[in-house]
Amino acid sequence: MKTIPEIYKMTEFDLKKTRNIGIIAHIDAGKTTTTERILYYTGKTYKIGEVDEGTAVMDWMEQEQERGITITSASTTCFWKDTRINVIDTPGHVDFTAEVERSLKILDGAVVVFCGVGGVEPQSETVWRQADRYKVPRIAFINKLDRVGSDFFSACKQMEEKLGANPLIVQIPIGQESEFKGLIDLVESKAYIYKDDLGKEIEEMPIPEDIKPLASKYRLKLIEKLAEADEITFEKFAHDVGIKPVELKNTIRHATLHNKVVPVFCGTSLKNKGVQKLIDGIVDYLPSPLDVPELNALNPETNEMEQRKASDDEYLCAMAFKIVADPYVGKLTFVRVYSGVIESGGTIYNTASKERERVAKIVQMHANKQNIVERLHAGDIAACVGLKNTKTGDALCDEKHPLILEKMHFPEPVIFMSIEPKTKMDQEKLSYTLHRLQEEDPTFKVSYNHETAQTIISGMGELHLDILMDRMRREFNVAVKAGKPHVAYKETISKGVKAEEKFVQQTGGRGQYGHVVFEIKPAERNSGIVFEDKIKGGAIPREFIPAIKEGVHQSAQTGVLAGYPVTDVEVKLVDGSFHEVDSSELAFKMAASLAFSEGLKKGHSLLLEPIMDTEILIPEEFLGEVIGDINSRRAQIKSIDQKTKIKVIRGNIPLAEMFGYATALRSLTKGRGTYTMEPSFYAEVPFDILEKIIGK
Repeated sequence: MKTIPEIYKMTEFDLKKTRNIGIIAHIDAGKTTTTERILYYTGKTYKIGEVDEGTAVMDWMEQEQERGITITSASTTCFWKDTRINVIDTPGHVDFTAEVERSLKILDGAVVVFCGVGGVEPQSETVWRQADRYKVPRIAFINKLDRVGSDFFSACKQMEEKLGANPLIVQIPIGQESEFKGLIDLVESKAYIYKDDLGKEIEEMPIPEDIKPLASKYRLKLIEKLAEADEITFEKFAHDVGIKPVELKNTIRHATLHNKVVPVFCGTSLKNKGVQKLIDGIVDYLPSPLDVPELNALNPETNEMEQRKASDDEYLCAMAFKIVADPYVGKLTFVRVYSGVIESGGTIYNTASKERERVAKIVQMHANKQNIVERLHAGDIAACVGLKNTKTGDALCDEKHPLILEKMHFPEPVIFMSIEPKTKMDQEKLSYTLHRLQEEDPTFKVSYNHETAQTIISGMGELHLDILMDRMRREFNVAVKAGKPHVAYKETISKGVKAEEKFVQQTGGRGQYGHVVFEIKPAERNSGIVFEDKIKGGAIPREFIPAIKEGVHQSAQTGVLAGYPVTDVEVKLVDGSFHEVDSSELAFKMAASLAFSEGLKKGHSLLLEPIMDTEILIPEEFLGEVIGDINSRRAQIKSIDQKTKIKVIRGNIPLAEMFGYATALRSLTKGRGTYTMEPSFYAEVPFDILEKIIGK
């Protein structure tokens, strides 16, 4: 039986009464506004912060307050009744999707906020897919029901149609739009009417007679859905036995934890209605660290899978999910502890870097404010100071019992630009600044173009790079000049070919000899470069295979059409030869690089461009002009829908055509149009556009 050090036997807060949750949604659905109300009602703040006024606690960055959007995920801890809730408020803008990804990776549950007017919007679909990937149980909050054009039941229907979700309506609104004044709890069969502007005076009453038929209809639907998910409920429903509210809650919780249903709540965060009942829902239906499956990870020493329970009595296993450059304490490493304990002043083992790291200090975060704590327990989320070589996604473990955790998935950048320092002094600071920003943001990439002697930065969109440039100036005091943004094109091949190259050099002494034969063909989209070793009979010694693979990947960094990276190509090493004396790793690397380039030429290279899934909202009188404009931008229109007096255009548009579109749309619609877009897929560039790109 294993013995656990005494340090691991300390416990501070009942894990059953802990909730680690994230607030996720499309941009402008009301995530931060909802989070601010949660903080206010739980007593974490004494005054409600407003996004539009730049006073939201969770939007603490200057850039967030100026733009009225969330850029970085902010975490805090609050208490509701006897439950501790660790909340992470995430961005909605697609340029900062990495923040949502890494938050969902380490959270136990999520609140998905939907706009009562917009319903399921493009970024709603993205965050939903991210939550699906990590099997995160979630509840939904239909927000903004006080707005003109809001429709609670339409939003629920869209959840089914667009997301493939199974919404379980546990509340229905009383009144619509400006008449929205409260809600009916279908589980408790009670009505709640809001009497004051702060949402603190709530009258609990029986369901009004005029709404009883509607409430009865949806309560029956609620029980029918639960009967499908739970045998005991089915038995009681089939035999017409009364089901108590506490039994319903237990069944809803069980079904939610197993991702069979998504309980749906309603309200308006801005007008302070429905948020307290939403917090009740977080406590009642979302999982504690004990409700999620045990951590299952690979031990690199034994090559076997091991389990860790959410307990202080287990060996330590935590994940570093976010790095932040703090002006006062240096690097803050945000961690989620799955098992065991982290002590301030103690050492932990980084499985990825294979190094010991000393924890100088542990801080519990409230947005950008820090509260020093002595230790972190299983189920905790906080930040450590002093971890020098830890990166996003690294596992932090007990040195004698290391584990490798599943990697996070981050999208590839779709846009790049060149930057250069304004002065010699800025030159020295720039490389340090870029290194720190790369540590923080896995979707921010930096490279150096030797031909033009330029530093190239790439990211998820114009806003992403704009924010990073702004941070360079303000936080790091580096003055930089930026070039124009460019699209991150990619190259691939259109047909399968065979490529053979020999690299032979004789220089008097020992020469160089490498000979490879490749079969090269197109691979599936988003598969990158797939290398397979099919050598038989020792035609090439095993020790040279890694060098051949490296040669292929190095050559794939610059294509033959316009120098863009090559992707979605399958390379099979099928034959070759070697020389007993002259063969070397360098020779085979060069032969592989030349053969791959030759294969690209023979395989009729294509240029691929990122296509954006775009949603444009405009008043209907501007429909003709906007359609004409996006058609000129090579748009493929998928649908044109009507929401009250607003037209919603959805389609696929190449990113290359969308630079400066915000200005164009404002001009076409007298400032009344808005749009959102997110990377969807890569497609072949038309020949006439290809000629222009190669010409440049």
